[in-house]
Amino acid sequence: MKSALLLEDHEPTRDVLCSVLREAFAGISVDAVSTVAQARARAEGRQYDLALLDISLPDGSGVEVAAELSRREGAHYIVMATVMDDDESLFGALRAGAQGYLLKEHLRAELVEQLRGIVEGRPPLSPSIARRILGHFHPDPRSQQQQLTPREADVLTLIAQGSTRKGIARQLELSPNTVSGYIKTIYQKLNIRSCSEATLEAVRRGLVRE
Repeated sequence: MKSALLLEDHEPTRDVLCSVLREAFAGISVDAVSTVAQARARAEGRQYDLALLDISLPDGSGVEVAAELSRREGAHYIVMATVMDDDESLFGALRAGAQGYLLKEHLRAELVEQLRGIVEGRPPLSPSIARRILGHFHPDPRSQQQQLTPREADVLTLIAQGSTRKGIARQLELSPNTVSGYIKTIYQKLNIRSCSEATLEAVRRGLVRE
């Protein structure tokens, strides 16, 4: 891997991912950008060995960039690096052409190891993401609708504690739009329609006390 396009809007995270790429691939040249528009402009007329893309950006989605790069072969290998672990984000990215999907919550060393696996033919997938993909093809009908991801459980807990969407976004370092997406998914999975129902469900699951 000699060149990489990095799309990440959060500056401290962007710096970390830059260093992760440089540790994983010695001598790699990294073009780091913070918006979808910048990514499109930087990738115009060139091909990267690797594109490492966030999903939720101020001006759009990294999935759009993945689809464009895949369509015109603008990157040899496309990996999403995100906090989004819901089915819609995951399978939308894979359909768009992503060949890997990493959650940014992992330790730096784990991210480096996952990326290094590319040269050995191993797709970079966070363990929970790999299980989710397998579960998609071998679902457990008893738990499919009610099982929450760790991040969804965090959001449900904060809802039950009375946090607003902006408050949840601030505490989990997510955008308000991302939090709204999590809340929508949680409500659909649990078949609930209000904060009060969400609180009762959080209590039932032992996430908060009455």
